[in-house]
Amino acid sequence: MKNVAFVLLVLISIQLSAQDGPDEIQDTTWKKLYRETPPLINDLVHTKLDVKFDYDKSYLYGKAWITVKPHFYPTDSLALDAKGMDIKKVAIVKGTAINNLKYEYNGMVLHIKLDKTYKGGQDYTIYIDYTSKPNEYTGKGSAAITDAKGLYFINPKGLDKDKPTQIWTQGETEATSVWCPTIDKPNQKTTQELSMTVPDKYVTLSNGKLSAQKKNADGTRTDTWKMEQPHAPYLFFMGVGEYAVIKDSYKGKEVSYYVEKEYAPVARKIFGNTPEMIAFFSKALGVEYPWVKYAQIIGRDYVSGAMENTTATLHQESAQQDARELIDGNIWESTIAHELFHQWFGDLVTTESWSNITLNESFANYSETLWDEYKYGKDAGDAQNYTDMQGYLQSQSDKKDLVRYYYTDKEAVFDAVSYNKGGRILHMLRNFVGDSAFFKSLNLYLNTNKFKSAEAHQLRLAFEEVTGKDLNWFWNQWYFGGGHPKLTIDYVYDDNAKKVQVIIRQTQSGDKVFRMPIAIDVYNGNNKTRHQVWVQNRTDTFNFNYSSRPDLVNVDGDKILLAEKKDNKSLENFIHQYKYAGTYLDRREAVDAASKKQDDPKALELMKVAMKDKYSGLRNFTIGKLDLKKENVRKEVEPILADLARNDDKSTVRASAIGLLGNYSNPEYKAVFIKGVADSSYTVAGNSLEALLRVDSAQAIKEAKKLGSKEAKGKLVESITKVMIKSGDESGFDVIAGAFEKMPLSQAKFNLVQPFCEFLGTVNNTKNFKEGIDMVIDFRSALEQYGVAPVINNFLKGVITKKETAKTVASDKTGLQEQIDYVKTKIGDEKKGF
Repeated sequence: MKNVAFVLLVLISIQLSAQDGPDEIQDTTWKKLYRETPPLINDLVHTKLDVKFDYDKSYLYGKAWITVKPHFYPTDSLALDAKGMDIKKVAIVKGTAINNLKYEYNGMVLHIKLDKTYKGGQDYTIYIDYTSKPNEYTGKGSAAITDAKGLYFINPKGLDKDKPTQIWTQGETEATSVWCPTIDKPNQKTTQELSMTVPDKYVTLSNGKLSAQKKNADGTRTDTWKMEQPHAPYLFFMGVGEYAVIKDSYKGKEVSYYVEKEYAPVARKIFGNTPEMIAFFSKALGVEYPWVKYAQIIGRDYVSGAMENTTATLHQESAQQDARELIDGNIWESTIAHELFHQWFGDLVTTESWSNITLNESFANYSETLWDEYKYGKDAGDAQNYTDMQGYLQSQSDKKDLVRYYYTDKEAVFDAVSYNKGGRILHMLRNFVGDSAFFKSLNLYLNTNKFKSAEAHQLRLAFEEVTGKDLNWFWNQWYFGGGHPKLTIDYVYDDNAKKVQVIIRQTQSGDKVFRMPIAIDVYNGNNKTRHQVWVQNRTDTFNFNYSSRPDLVNVDGDKILLAEKKDNKSLENFIHQYKYAGTYLDRREAVDAASKKQDDPKALELMKVAMKDKYSGLRNFTIGKLDLKKENVRKEVEPILADLARNDDKSTVRASAIGLLGNYSNPEYKAVFIKGVADSSYTVAGNSLEALLRVDSAQAIKEAKKLGSKEAKGKLVESITKVMIKSGDESGFDVIAGAFEKMPLSQAKFNLVQPFCEFLGTVNNTKNFKEGIDMVIDFRSALEQYGVAPVINNFLKGVITKKETAKTVASDKTGLQEQIDYVKTKIGDEKKGF
């Protein structure tokens, strides 16, 4: 599962005061609760389902044939998870006969008394007739999965004309049992046959292969999907709706994309790298894609980012981007890679307990780095790795172990530790053992445990068998311990003794001292000498002799450490690092250091060079660090910005350059801005519109109104809103509010909240005003659990301030007071987070 909320939280964290992560618990009494792997009393063997949907009631009418066997010990009973159901019949299947069984049901677990005692390994089949009522079940979600009712009817009666009618399921963690009686634990595996009866106009998707379709006399159709390889119940999936199905293939296996029909022309631009991803991951792991097909489907109002249901991944609607959005890059590509890699790590080999979720999520997270590195080069892979590391470091989760046997609730383990930190630990492990051993170890782990569940120790054993190394120290430190090192690095050069001392201090709080193999590179010009050392004390000092004073001593030469680092190099050292050390992070660190000394000509010269860096991400980073309040900087970088704005091959870089060029308020750039407004990139168009506002406000307002009459998304909507605010013209309300409402939960929508609230401050029409405020409140509610309510409420208070100011000069104050009272009431409705 890819949790996009983590990304959103990281990006908006600078706007929030320091606080615990969304699942952080101050009361530590929960630590006494050990979370054991679920005991295996009965093992699932095969699950056969026949289901029909009641769109008016949002019910599922189901019949289940569940084949089970005692794991080892004889048993005369069976406990099935069955949440919030009506149970109509429970029976044992004996050939063609079905004999009723006694049972007890408490609304959560179905306790069945079997007809006899069954021996270990002896199959028996239970029949259950039931009704699933997901909307009446009040399961608890998490930061990663915002709801837990398992089965979702989207716009089932078709009342919302702007939203398709769909059905989709979300099983993780243990919500499949809301719509299917099962043993809903990750260490269970079962084959599956699922028949869905739906209106004939809809397509269906489930696990495995479509084996049969039958049209019924009542205008419905029954589709049967068969999954002949075992997988965990939380990976069961049903999807129903009106979709365009775009088909590719990989080695004869169907690779398909289920998208809303308007996105059919761009489906391959969104998902089209999937066959290449399958080929890359199969080759890297030495394990061919193990399933019969791979499909990806879009679900409206999805409760998470995406979910790796076996052979049938579900994505939220943010995956659907139009052609103009895709010009700036496919924002969903890393998620596509993430969910695909789960087909090996999570689906083929599954965590045996939620405590070991790292075996699923850390690998999927790291696949994003692997894919970017393969497809777009090492800089792109390193940039993804760095971004994910920052996601962990900013999450304030350093007290949590990666393998977590103590937690409040199973939902709490889906966090920046299990995802981001775990991915970075794999990155360090890969560097330590080497690429060949790393991937051979993964191959051994997958082949040893395929179609089974596993725990973290089994991953260690695979690495130890391949490398011949005892890796308990690594697992104890990184898997079964929490935190990360905080390093202060100092350098003492003694030219008389021809020796440099490198002093590395671990400054993290507590008693824990990390043991780390580190590469230290010593540079004279472009000549590098590498020294492999171990850091394992609070303070470690390393001495290196030299004949001529080094230009650079570079600690962590491969830039792979998961650590916070204060590296006390000189500006000259950083300049040399940018030029000769060469990795993405080497260059990024150098630019960051230079950005703090922009009055220094040498620092500014480095930033000018970095503005033309080979990697677009670093060009953008450098542009974002420029301080145009400094006259020397403003003057020196202007021609470079102008060149980038006109000619850079990356639309995101052109957009950043145009954004800064607007600060010059120079009419000479008007032509650049007008051309940019018409650019096919929403980001270029949006930044150009705002820049144009600085040099010709009348033209900018004219362009904004023209653009507002067309489809606009992302940065362009934000920019149109800002220009309309400046114009004082509220006629654009329908366009701006409509665009805001249609945007899915995303960083782009969060960015739009403040300008949208500023726009509402200028809206006089009370009906429109209330409608806009309600949209903001709905967005606040969707983000409530992420702790952003105080930020959004501050934006709303700004609306009140604007209206209060307007009231002081208004002749008729009644309407303004009604608007003020409305906002105050809405703020008061939300008590959490204040």
